[in-house]
Amino acid sequence: MSRSRTTMLAALALVAGASGTAFAAVPGDTGTAAVPCTIDYKVQNQWGTGFTTAVTVTNNGAAKSGWSVKWSYAGNQQITNGWNTRITQSGTAVTAANESYNGTLGTGGSVSFGFQGSYSGSNAVPATFTLDGVTCNVDDGGGTDPDPDPDPDPGNRVDNPYAGAKVYVNPQWSAKAAAEPGGSRISNQPTGVWLDRIAAINGVNGGMGLRDHLDTALTQKGTGELVVQLVIYNLPGRDCAALASNGELGPTEIGRYKTEYIDPIAAILADPKYAGLRIVTTVEIDSLPNLVTNTGSRPTATPQCDVMKANGNYVKGVGYALSELGDVPNVYNYVDAGHHGWIGWDDNFAPSAQLFKEAATTEGATVNDVHGFITNTANYSALKENNFTVNDTVAGKSVRESKWVDWNRYVDELSFAQGFRNQLVTVGFNSNIGMLIDTSRNGWGGSARPAGPGATTSVDTYIDGGRYDRRIHIGNWCNQSGAGLGERPQAAPAAGIDAYVWMKPPGESDGASREIPNDEGKGFDRMCDPTYTGNARNGNNLSGALPDAPLSGHWFSAQFQQLMWNAYPPLP
Repeated sequence: MSRSRTTMLAALALVAGASGTAFAAVPGDTGTAAVPCTIDYKVQNQWGTGFTTAVTVTNNGAAKSGWSVKWSYAGNQQITNGWNTRITQSGTAVTAANESYNGTLGTGGSVSFGFQGSYSGSNAVPATFTLDGVTCNVDDGGGTDPDPDPDPDPGNRVDNPYAGAKVYVNPQWSAKAAAEPGGSRISNQPTGVWLDRIAAINGVNGGMGLRDHLDTALTQKGTGELVVQLVIYNLPGRDCAALASNGELGPTEIGRYKTEYIDPIAAILADPKYAGLRIVTTVEIDSLPNLVTNTGSRPTATPQCDVMKANGNYVKGVGYALSELGDVPNVYNYVDAGHHGWIGWDDNFAPSAQLFKEAATTEGATVNDVHGFITNTANYSALKENNFTVNDTVAGKSVRESKWVDWNRYVDELSFAQGFRNQLVTVGFNSNIGMLIDTSRNGWGGSARPAGPGATTSVDTYIDGGRYDRRIHIGNWCNQSGAGLGERPQAAPAAGIDAYVWMKPPGESDGASREIPNDEGKGFDRMCDPTYTGNARNGNNLSGALPDAPLSGHWFSAQFQQLMWNAYPPLP
């Protein structure tokens, strides 16, 4: 039985008018022949008389050097412009053909494009799609899978571990949140458990260790399903571009990482006592992308990152973690994939996916050890910028020319996560991988949240006046002033997204705003100092950090209060 999402999508098409979001996978016959192609059609935004849509085409037939997708509307939809496709419309009939740069579509390969349109009345999803004249269908022999969750992989892993499951509430974080004025509004939300040093496995300063959390999770589970979210975060030479989150292991201590960190974690997770839990492991935040963006001749390069690229210990460490943790049948590995403001540019996007593939196929790991990827972990990138798109033009200039977007291909985290998922599949990851997005601190609500687009005086006034993300620069990452809680954790919120999660527990600091001696291996990073005027990674701008912050991972009451105040959706 396939772990495909497309088998379930057609039933959701009817909700388009109510929610502004729709999916389509066209149902076909119930034969057993291989399906030649699948189409995912998603209405991303819908307002008044307009809408934008993303389409992903997967070719299961012979490789193609050019392609053409066709469909017809039942209503009066009119397409006004498109991207990554040459799209035309005659009456109700639409043809979307490849551009010169994306015509190659190999067997099992996917390509994505999008468009904007207008409508009145209903905006129903088209009933039938064709690829080069061949009707596209769902991919389980053309029939709808009556039970899409079970997976023939060892351990009977499900397609989306969050579907139909509760998620573990860390009692230590919950108690801190509840102790804050107004904190009880969110203290029952699930957050990630960070294993950020060897000592955290057994518990630090009398706190809960990994077994304690898993035992508590069994109590919370009851008779239903429950996900436990763990953050695996202790690579040698960790986070080579940010001193605040440096770790305890030196650049060459890959042996200790394996034997003193990963092996004990894997042994605990493999205890049959915990076999009924769905254990999600977020594997090594802020590691692999550094090898792409902060090495060599890049202006953002650091000597520390050059060392980690040369010795290969980030790649080896991630591969080993995936291999060992992936051997536990009820573990779901999600690899950290940065965020759109880090690897959304053309020269970072494809190389990052290729590097992730390299890591996932070393030290005994295979792509089957990767259940998916997570973006925006502990970051602040807006989930969805509704007041502009990357395809807008203002005063004769593309929004990509604005100072904020700065030629990035993506303007928000949802579009990036979906686009990067396609790229990951293209380089060889399984086509059923899912994405997680950390929405713990990307709400950007409060009085500063724009109600509509900015002035069209220039491309910069248009973007700066309309963007939800109010950071001074997209490269700012430490304890950001003005940030708010984002979407509450939820399963399967969008196509290709397994869940919105709060992997970074709100209220835990990103780093100290001044140097604080400690035995945790954490340095002082000037990006956490509100007086710092920046470096190449943030365009030499102010850091935008809050003052008086404690060490990373320590409780930061002022930040917690700000996050609640600026939450979007707002808190009750």
